[in-house]
Amino acid sequence: MATRKTLEDWQAAAKSLKVPQQALINGTLQAAQSGATFECISPIDGHCLAQVASCDQPDADLAVSNARTTFESGIWSALAPAQRKTILLRLADLMEAHRDELALLETLDMGKPIRFSLSVDVNSATRAIRWSAEAVDKIYDEIAPTAPNEIGMITREPVGVVAAIVPWNFPLMMACWKLGPALAAGNSVILKPSEKSPLSAIRLGQLALEAGLPPGVLNVLPGFGHTVGKALALHMDVDTLVFTGSTQVAKQLMVYAGQSNMKRVWLEAGGKSPNIIFADAPDLDAAADAAAQAVAFNQGEVCTAGTRLLIEASIKDEFIQRVAKALKTWQPGHPLDPATTCGAIVDETQLDRIIQYIEAGQQEGAQLICGGAQVLKDSGGLFIEPTIFDQVDNQMSIAQEEIFGPVLSVIPFKTMEEAIAIANDTIYGLAAAVWTADISKAHKTAKALRAGSVWINHYDGGDMTAPFGGFKQSGNGRDKSLHAFDKYTELKTTWLTL
Repeated sequence: MATRKTLEDWQAAAKSLKVPQQALINGTLQAAQSGATFECISPIDGHCLAQVASCDQPDADLAVSNARTTFESGIWSALAPAQRKTILLRLADLMEAHRDELALLETLDMGKPIRFSLSVDVNSATRAIRWSAEAVDKIYDEIAPTAPNEIGMITREPVGVVAAIVPWNFPLMMACWKLGPALAAGNSVILKPSEKSPLSAIRLGQLALEAGLPPGVLNVLPGFGHTVGKALALHMDVDTLVFTGSTQVAKQLMVYAGQSNMKRVWLEAGGKSPNIIFADAPDLDAAADAAAQAVAFNQGEVCTAGTRLLIEASIKDEFIQRVAKALKTWQPGHPLDPATTCGAIVDETQLDRIIQYIEAGQQEGAQLICGGAQVLKDSGGLFIEPTIFDQVDNQMSIAQEEIFGPVLSVIPFKTMEEAIAIANDTIYGLAAAVWTADISKAHKTAKALRAGSVWINHYDGGDMTAPFGGFKQSGNGRDKSLHAFDKYTELKTTWLTL
């Protein structure tokens, strides 16, 4: 599909789009065994995109059984890494060829601006598949430093059957962060997309088959977390469970693993990331632009969103005005308009949650500086203005709890030590940023921050070469980079005495 440039072009494409709606099990698109479906509603205008198969325990059992059979057959797991690479590179090529279709599904399904569905989501997802494929035949095993009459071989083997439960905010990209290394390592995978955004995952499964992935290697089960998600988490024949989503659900999945077969559980959970602005930041306008983007990009529905803005007291009032000005370029608009930067909130439940936090912030004594209102109601869609709160105490709910919306809490500090203390005073530890021209201060602060990613004089940097994940209740394990393969392989020691 050719890249379309206008709102009208995208709207015309949406009308002719074939929306996937079935589960994919053992290479076959099929309804849920119960026949149950759920409505997939677009947050752009409230219309129903599809009646999607609502999978449950029988579908999980069937998918896991087929995945196990496929894994044990060796049709994928026993392929040479270079052969798996070739097929996955073909999948990446198909994703590029269908980039407009995948981006459109993403935007219609969860409301993000089409400009970012194309430039961020589809591009990053494709990059994840391609990078992981290219890496798999370049990861070497080891020989232990033994005595002359012994050989200790340390090898990696695929874990077997992987269940991947992915979130609704970056449906395709988060799926590919898991699928890239999991498939490249030789595993069979059951992908459970969120019921809020299942469409791109189903289409990805179809493209994987077209690329030559054997049936049963990648299965896609749309449905709800408390039904098919729970069934996969408790399944006795799932070897590894990977998840991105809320901390509350992540904790429950650990319980399910303990109740079942002690399956490996790797979790990327919530965040409440501090963005620390020192008075000596090298470019305050650039810092303000980044602070605005850090809270408004993807409507604030980002686990690494810079929702706590820690500003040195001497520049606080001035800097808030810079951020408020920068947020004017992040006002909600039609997600299919290529000029739009801030789209629709994924569904009514999430919109209500954001509004409740805005109300709670005011009740707790924070000062509403700008935003906070639901807008574009006549469209039938779900839109809210990016919001800034001043006079926030770090113990307020808007400073401690993950809102997953464009709500910014401003917290002042006077010293580096105070900034670090406030930044670390949270159950989360996913990301943080530091802005200062003092290289020693930058490194001292970054080293002291309890977070998996720390950015200096920018926000949300990194690519597939760098690991991504969190400290504390933001989870365990890492996506991206060669470290991601640790989640999808087992280490085996084979010891020989000569």
